[in-house]
Amino acid sequence: MRNIKLTIEYDGKDFNGWQKQPNKLNIQGTIEQAIKRVTGEEIRLDASGRTDAGVHSLGQVANFKTKSNLPIEKFPLAINANLKKSIRIISAEEVDERFHSRLTCKQKTYRYVINNSLYGTAIYRNLEFHVPQKLDIEKMKKAAKYFEGEHDFKAFKASGTSSKSSVRKIYKAQVYKEGERICIELTGNGFLYNMVRIIAGTLVEVGMGKILPDDISKIILDGKRENAGKTLPSHGLYLVKVEYE
Repeated sequence: MRNIKLTIEYDGKDFNGWQKQPNKLNIQGTIEQAIKRVTGEEIRLDASGRTDAGVHSLGQVANFKTKSNLPIEKFPLAINANLKKSIRIISAEEVDERFHSRLTCKQKTYRYVINNSLYGTAIYRNLEFHVPQKLDIEKMKKAAKYFEGEHDFKAFKASGTSSKSSVRKIYKAQVYKEGERICIELTGNGFLYNMVRIIAGTLVEVGMGKILPDDISKIILDGKRENAGKTLPSHGLYLVKVEYE
């Protein structure tokens, strides 16, 4: 039995998230069906983690077991030929049988993209969140640094989160500008449900002057969801990279 690791890019706009669901278009099920057409097997595709409806990926990682003898370099082309254009397999690699996309993952990087122009964009409207009010990026950069380190992120998780612990470690939190776009990028050992979108919403409120950069440490310590910012929409969020040992 071979263990195949896929790196996957997708536009989440038309999908109800990663996870397979009955009667709903989802990414996991769509790729599993494409692999079945290639290998003739019923397989299970395990991802590094679920992404919600509307969330995009530049580098989701998933793996599956197969008895197929197809050369590894042929997998991306063969699977892509059976996929919607909004999903692309960008690489395939044969890995050790013990590799599991979620269980052996060490860290992930997410990016939230904000269009900070006055009028927004027609072309990229489903790929970024529009904030017409001018944001103070220097204050946002200062505030972002408070998220680095190991903290209890209880104030930055959505209700209904199933995780027993809300302690996570953020290795790097940065805010940078590309033209009229502001990107918020977080690298950590794991993220709670809606955590990145809530942190992004909090940093937007910092940029608007509603929250002071130095208030972030108190918001983290108090652990009250109502003190943090709003949950920003899913269409501005990207899973950028998943890293292993």
